[in-house]
Amino acid sequence: MNTVQRIAKNTGVMFVSQILTYVLGFFITMYTGQYLGANGFGIISLALSITAIFGVFVDMGLSTLMIRETARNKSLSNKYIVNLALMKVPLSILTFGSIALLVYCFHYSPMVANVIYIITLSVILNSFSGILAAIFQSHEKMEYLSVNNILNSILIFAGVLIGIHYQFSVTFFALVYVIANALSLIYVGSVYIWKFSMPKFEIDLSFWKPTIKEAWSFGLIGLSGNLYTYIDSIMLSVFQGTEVVGLYSAAYRLMLVTLFIPTTINTAVFPVMSRFYNSSRESLNLMYERYFKYMIIVGIPMGVGTTILAKSIILLIFKSGYIESVGALQILIWTMVFTFIGASFVQLLQSINKQLIITKISIICVIINILLNLVLIPRYSFIGASIATLLTEVILVSYIISTSYKLGYKIEHKIVLKDLARVIVASTVMSIFLLHFHYLNLFLLIIMGILVYFAALYIVGGIDDVDRDLIKQTLKR
Repeated sequence: MNTVQRIAKNTGVMFVSQILTYVLGFFITMYTGQYLGANGFGIISLALSITAIFGVFVDMGLSTLMIRETARNKSLSNKYIVNLALMKVPLSILTFGSIALLVYCFHYSPMVANVIYIITLSVILNSFSGILAAIFQSHEKMEYLSVNNILNSILIFAGVLIGIHYQFSVTFFALVYVIANALSLIYVGSVYIWKFSMPKFEIDLSFWKPTIKEAWSFGLIGLSGNLYTYIDSIMLSVFQGTEVVGLYSAAYRLMLVTLFIPTTINTAVFPVMSRFYNSSRESLNLMYERYFKYMIIVGIPMGVGTTILAKSIILLIFKSGYIESVGALQILIWTMVFTFIGASFVQLLQSINKQLIITKISIICVIINILLNLVLIPRYSFIGASIATLLTEVILVSYIISTSYKLGYKIEHKIVLKDLARVIVASTVMSIFLLHFHYLNLFLLIIMGILVYFAALYIVGGIDDVDRDLIKQTLKR
C-alpha cells in the first residue's frame, strides 16, 4: 500500500467514524438543547468550555509530541506510554485545582459548580485515553481510534436519551460524559494490550524534563486555541448569564460540527507529514498544497450555504426558542471557513518542528480575542462574541500563512487565485439554486446544493489532472 493509498485508507476510516460521531453529536446537541432549554444547555456548555480550556493542562501537548516522535521511531512507544501516564497524574491534580479556583472566583452557584467538577473528571479520563489513542494514530491504525470515537458518542447519546426519558436534571447529563469516557478508557486499554502488548513498567525520570520542555509549545497551542475558542462562553456567563451562553452555544456547537473534516484529515496526515519532513521535501510540498486547495473547495461553499440556510437549520434543530441564535450562526460559520483555509499550514508548521511559532501567534490572538470580547460583549451580547471569534480567526490564519511563506513554504499566488475564482463561481451557482428552491425539504436542499456545487466546480475546471491522478491512486487496490 503506497503513501497516498494509506492516507486515503486512514482518512476514509476516520471520515466514516467522524461522520457517525458528528451525526450522533448533532442529535446529542439537539436533544440536550431542546430538553434542558437555553439555561440548562448553557450550564452544560459553560462546563464544557471551562474544561476545554483548563483540560489542556492535563496533557500539555504531550500526546501531540508523542504522535510525532513515535511516528518517526516506533520503538519509543512503550517509553512514552508509561512515562506520560505518570506525568499526567500531577497534571490532573493541577487542572482540578485550577478549575476549583476559577469556580470560587466567579461565584458560580452550587449546581453549576458541581456540573463543572463532574465534566472536569470526564476530561481527565479522556486525557489518559489519549495516550493510547496517540499510539494508534502514530502507527496509522485509525480503525481502533475510529471505533473508540464512535463508542464514546454512542454512550453519550444513550445517556442523553435515558436522561430525557426519566426527566433527570442537568447534573445527570454531566455524569454521562464521565461514564462514557471511563468506558472508552477501558476500551483503548484493552485494544492496546490485545493488538500490541502489555506496557512494560519503565520509569525514566530523566526523560520527563526534556519531554515536557519539548511538548509545552504544543500545549500552549492547544491552550491558546481553546482560550480564544471558549473564553467567550465564560465571559458571557459572567456578563450575561447562562441563558445567553445557551443561545450562543446553540450556534457555536453547530459550527464546531464542521470541524470533523479538517480534524479527520489532520489525524491521517500529521504522522505522514512528520516523516516527509525528514525524507521528502517534494512530497511534503505536494501534501500541504493539495490539502490547502481541498479545504478551500469545501470551506467556502460551506460558509455560503450555512449563511443562507441558518434560520432553517436553527428552527429544525433547536425550535423557535433559539431563533436569536440565527445571527450568531451566520457569523460563526465563517470562522470555520478560515479554520479550513489555515488547517494545512498549521499541520505543516507542527510537522517541521515549528510549533513554537504557532504558540506565539496563538498567544497574540488570545489577547486580541479577550480585548475584542471585553468591548463587544457588553454592547452586542453573544453577537459581539461571535464577531470577536471571527475576527480573531482571520488574524490567526493570516499570520500563520504569512509565517509559512516566510519560511519558504509557498503556494504560487496565481494558482491560489485561480482555484479561489473557480470555487467562488461554483459557490455562486449553488447560492442561486438554494435561494430559488428554498421551499424544499432542508435535507434534500442541502444534498442537491452540494451536487450542484461540485457539478459547477467540475465544469469550471476546479478539478485538475493532479487531483484526478490522486483519485486514481486512492481507488487502486
